[in-house]
Amino acid sequence: MHRQCWVQWGRINARPVLSLPEPEITLRWLLRMTLVEKLLLLALAGSLGALARYGLSGVVQRMSGSTFPWGTMSANILGCFVFGIIWALAVERMAMSPEVRVILLTGFLGSFTTFATFMSETYQLLAAAQYVSAMGNLLLTTVSGLGVFLLGLVVGRVV
Repeated sequence: MHRQCWVQWGRINARPVLSLPEPEITLRWLLRMTLVEKLLLLALAGSLGALARYGLSGVVQRMSGSTFPWGTMSANILGCFVFGIIWALAVERMAMSPEVRVILLTGFLGSFTTFATFMSETYQLLAAAQYVSAMGNLLLTTVSGLGVFLLGLVVGRVV
């Protein structure tokens, strides 16, 4: 087998000559997709995010042996961390297309955690020096979220 230099993903590598399949999801492929195909891919990413959250939350909760919701907290914190990485790559470094960003952030992380989106929006307010709005978003969302959750419990018990 002889060696050949080839360029893939912006790097030059010396590799044995093999016929490697191209990645299934390429930017060109995403741009040619119909709206229905994009929605199906978004739904698939969402279902994978939900399954990942379910798995992670369950494992962490069982490992903790506690009644405190460590599983949910771990999913939310991990989701925020991953959201930050993807945001930096997609928006600040332009290392991924808007289509891929939507699939990962809205699809996968949207179902893995909505807390990450909440934190991202709060960060954007802070970055725009809208400190009162950022604190208002934190307080109003948290307090009203708990309030309407309690209201939903009451309604659910009455119905």
